[in-house]
Amino acid sequence: MKKLFVLIFIFGCGICSAQIPKENIVANPMNLNYRFQFDEPSRREAADPVCEYFKGKYYLFASKTGGCWSSEDLKSWYYIPYSTLTTQENYAPTIMVWGDRMYYLIGGSPRIFYTDNPDADDWKELNTKFNQGTADPAFFKDEDTGKVYIFWGCSDKDPIMGAEVDPNDGFKIIGYPKTLIEHNGDKYGWEVPGANNNENRTGWNEGPCMIKHNGKYYLQYAAPGTEYRIYADGIYVGDNPLGPFTYADYNPFSIKPGGFAGAAGHGHTFKDKYGNYWHVASMKISVRHAFERRLGLFPVYFTEDGKMFCNTVWSDYPFAIPDEKTDFENHDISMNWNLLSFNKPVSASSNMDTYIPKNAVNEQIESWWTAQTGNAGEWLQVDLEKQTNVHAIQVNFADQDFSVLANPTSYVYYQYKIEKSDNGTDWTLLIDKTQNTADAPHELIVLDEAVKTHYLRIVNTKTMNGKFSLSGFRIFGLTDYAGDLPEAISQITVKRNQSDTRRIQLVWKKRDNADGYIVRWGVKENQLNNATMVYSNNFNAGYFNRDSKYYFSIDAFNENGITRGTVVVSDNFSSINELKTKTLSVYPNPSDGIFNVELSHTGWLNLSDLYGRKLYACYSEKNTSIDTSNYAKGCYILSFVSEHQNDNIKLIKK
Repeated sequence: MKKLFVLIFIFGCGICSAQIPKENIVANPMNLNYRFQFDEPSRREAADPVCEYFKGKYYLFASKTGGCWSSEDLKSWYYIPYSTLTTQENYAPTIMVWGDRMYYLIGGSPRIFYTDNPDADDWKELNTKFNQGTADPAFFKDEDTGKVYIFWGCSDKDPIMGAEVDPNDGFKIIGYPKTLIEHNGDKYGWEVPGANNNENRTGWNEGPCMIKHNGKYYLQYAAPGTEYRIYADGIYVGDNPLGPFTYADYNPFSIKPGGFAGAAGHGHTFKDKYGNYWHVASMKISVRHAFERRLGLFPVYFTEDGKMFCNTVWSDYPFAIPDEKTDFENHDISMNWNLLSFNKPVSASSNMDTYIPKNAVNEQIESWWTAQTGNAGEWLQVDLEKQTNVHAIQVNFADQDFSVLANPTSYVYYQYKIEKSDNGTDWTLLIDKTQNTADAPHELIVLDEAVKTHYLRIVNTKTMNGKFSLSGFRIFGLTDYAGDLPEAISQITVKRNQSDTRRIQLVWKKRDNADGYIVRWGVKENQLNNATMVYSNNFNAGYFNRDSKYYFSIDAFNENGITRGTVVVSDNFSSINELKTKTLSVYPNPSDGIFNVELSHTGWLNLSDLYGRKLYACYSEKNTSIDTSNYAKGCYILSFVSEHQNDNIKLIKK
């Protein structure tokens, strides 16, 4: 019999939005003027970030940006282009503050640059004596000993390496490099590549970063590949900067496979001016190009027993950057605004092919709505279905059919207006961006005061060379129905693959009024500090550690709020091998209508696209139907999972 443990959550009051200046409120992806790249297809890119505080400002560097961003507060960022950093078109930069200088090194070259003023384009090259391969390098300065180290590694075969260096002698290596982290995908599922960690090959261990806390050294690394939503960061912990290190059994500590924007890998952990820890990391789009990526900023905390965690699960909802030392483990910096736009009725002036209006509200940055033109007057409208209090809107542009290439730096800006309506006919101006000249592809617009409205519409006001397109028109606020919450999840069926214990499946009863669920897990019953957001009541993941014991809980949420998890399930799992999966059809055109599925037993019916993204999941009776008329034309896989070996399955169009 499975053991169920009741976990009681005690919550204080959340952040009161009236107490937070709207300038302090942000959401991921970070709203930066991501540069278009030199090669086709036209797309933006930034990844492999590093951030440090230097002379009163934060400086954020990332791959393929042509410069860096600076900020005084981690909220507003200002772009600084460079021409004197002649190696910056490589990947994976690292920076270090040493005395009155900032030093810069990037992957693919041992050349090191320095400056005493990063605001100016006046970098100078050092007579470097560092002579090792520099794939994904990382500086580390031990504040207690004054010693400096460089770590590096980016390979599906080679290990993460490290060495002490002498910054007073051209960063010459002292002693010999040491092997620090080997590949262990057979033990750690999150190191295995594939959209669901399911490919039979070795992933990439890369992007090291070192941080010291309470006398312990935390060596971070990323896996398995930047093109996946399961791209994550893990850690090894030791008493010395070159080891020996012990693998953290709760890895990965930074992971974000769910929500609007996924992935939180190849990151850098740093301390702000108040002593708070943050993790800035890569987030993926990877549609036009595998390296089409954005950046995310996440709070980090250390538990009393020395574990390091990164809070990612609600990070693409609005949260506040604090102006003081904050306990991120016990203090929620979320604004506690709910997402009002998810899967709401949506219409548009036009759409191109399969880039349908629904894509702007489906909480997937990898899909988007595209108008047929880039002309002024193209619009998208969302019906919130009732009068609702709107606090903020995040506008995420998709740059469809742009021909922009870096030359050497090229940016675009959108001009638009957002209107509100009580009846869908008469419109009032809410947000005026018709004179905008800032390149803001992921802008979170926080209103001075909440506005009650039934409909919202965004209208393009600038004709552009490309299509007006949105990957997310995301509306946040509070309804007047806070009591209409999903029922708590009371039972979870947990199945662990006995032949591959890195894979775990959770199934629970669907809540009719839930928009989605937060699956939480951890290796201690009272420390469920990893989490992901899912939109169906079926969770199947392969990023667990082979020998770790896990505990789970599940929250249910909708636009009215969240019902916290009340059940933790121990690691007393039945075998997932009891489940039998049958593929009904690779279905070429589901938009044709409603289909009946005749089954000889009950079980799970799943519809997914060819990328493995689940579109529909339902615990089905022997005879059921699935309405596919709202799906775009394309190839889909319809499958059925049950405990019975000999299911008789028929797929019949009505």
